Amino acid sequence: MTQTVTAGLAALQEDLAALYRDLHEHPELSLQETRTAGLLARRLRAAGFDEVAEDIGGTGVAGVVRNGEGPVVMLRADIDALPVEELTDLPYASRVRGVDADGREVPVMHACGHDMHAACLSGAAALLAQARDQWSGTLLVVFQPAEELVRGARDMVAAGLFERFPKPEIVLGQHVGPLPAGFIGYGTGPVMAASDSLDITLHGRGAHGSRPEASVDPVLMAANVVTRLQGIVSREVPPAETAVVTVGRLQAGTKENIIPATAELGVNIRTYTPQIRTLVRTAVERVVRAESQASAATAEPGFDWRASAPALVSDPEKTQATVAAFAAHFGQERLMPMPQVNASEDVGVFGEALGVPTVFWFWGGLETGTVLGALQEGRLDKLPSNHSPHFAPLVEPTLSTGVEALVVAALTWLGEPA
Repeated sequence: MTQTVTAGLAALQEDLAALYRDLHEHPELSLQETRTAGLLARRLRAAGFDEVAEDIGGTGVAGVVRNGEGPVVMLRADIDALPVEELTDLPYASRVRGVDADGREVPVMHACGHDMHAACLSGAAALLAQARDQWSGTLLVVFQPAEELVRGARDMVAAGLFERFPKPEIVLGQHVGPLPAGFIGYGTGPVMAASDSLDITLHGRGAHGSRPEASVDPVLMAANVVTRLQGIVSREVPPAETAVVTVGRLQAGTKENIIPATAELGVNIRTYTPQIRTLVRTAVERVVRAESQASAATAEPGFDWRASAPALVSDPEKTQATVAAFAAHFGQERLMPMPQVNASEDVGVFGEALGVPTVFWFWGGLETGTVLGALQEGRLDKLPSNHSPHFAPLVEPTLSTGVEALVVAALTWLGEPA
């Protein structure tokens, strides 16, 4: 059945490659994906979807094909780009500049492969829609915005995605990465970390730099907080568990001879289990409060937990069945078991909201010889990875593999034709 459906891919390859290059050349920042969403919605309508909706949770797009009795299966792709300046020499490289949420002009690039995700899902949607005689049930396709802000999935759910469209019984998604092109990587259980982002404000008292005794120095306070936060993972998290605490932003003051009144920290936390997540979040607040008190802060510190995503759990039973279908279609030699990834993905929000399983996998976009050479040298750090200004997957076989993987996974869970 899968071979019958994917046989139509050859006729779509040139068009899908053009779509991918177009999306890569015209990236849009999170919550600004209007052109991208419009292109993808038009393609769903052209593919014959029964219903297509735009502007769900901002710029989200959803489409449905109702094809008789059977399971409801959801396929999802993210569509936003990053504030990164592209450094590839591709003829379709991005030269776009945009304005971020803080009003700053920034370069824009699809440095995480969401352009490839969108093109692959567009192709899979077209193939499944034109092969309704090969399956039964309901297909829900979701193009999600603002994944890089780990809020797009929550926004779509809050906007009534699953009130307007059928509730899926399984959520399927994928991510391109620095694996050999044409290969699929998979894991079971927690495959990507939970992410929590926190803005902290420390309150001191400003003074002239020559009179530190007249101040409560928030810069020194912040420096001590940064140092103490690094002890949470090494001294409070069990060695068998995994957690990361990163201070990615420290801002204070305007001039070297002025002690400022406040300092701000931007902190990111990655964990895999609810227990460790709670432990680390609690410890961060405890450390910050204690250091503030020890420094005689003029006010309690401010905490703004502004973005979070749960750990991405690829349901073990459903993943095994999906991977078995991949092996039958692609061959076992093109499958690669993978360790946990410390990066995060908010696709798990959809399944969590409904209490249904999620299956998530990775697939490769880099030249095989380059990846294997880096593996042999133990220098995977030499590969252009996601969020790098040099990351741009090969068009083929990356595109075809991504389309086929989505089709195979969908057909694994859709019903047999009547």
